[in-house]
Amino acid sequence: MDIRKVKKLIELLEESGIAEIEIHEGEESVRISRGGSTAAPQTVISAPPIAASAPMQASGTTETSSDDYSDEGEVVTAPMVGIFYTSPGPDQPPFINKGQNIKTGDVLCIIEAMKIMNQIEADVDGKVVRILVENGDPVEYGQPLFVIAQS
Repeated sequence: MDIRKVKKLIELLEESGIAEIEIHEGEESVRISRGGSTAAPQTVISAPPIAASAPMQASGTTETSSDDYSDEGEVVTAPMVGIFYTSPGPDQPPFINKGQNIKTGDVLCIIEAMKIMNQIEADVDGKVVRILVENGDPVEYGQPLFVIAQS
């Protein structure tokens, strides 16, 4: 990836106030995130695919304790800001449905960020208890997407 593109992404991050951004070009990916309000953005370049991560809360969110689903199972959160899609295309069935059993590595959804479609994969085996986001909704980094009861 061209260093000029990385510098431009850092500038866009600083101007927009977004906490983190991740871009994929072929097998290369770049994740740029702010360490804190006074720290300069950090740049990490990696190649592995994105997988849904363990429960985490984004700092500065306004979620209340009633949005805590951890007692129902594993909460899969958005690893990036973007648009949430339940299927690979408008005329295709969703990747998963409520009540469906899934395995580690199964695709749960797609998050579109800057015209790049990022598949979010399950990191646990289990049953889908809740789908917390509607198709086409914008999502924030750390926002809960799914609740999966581990098997």
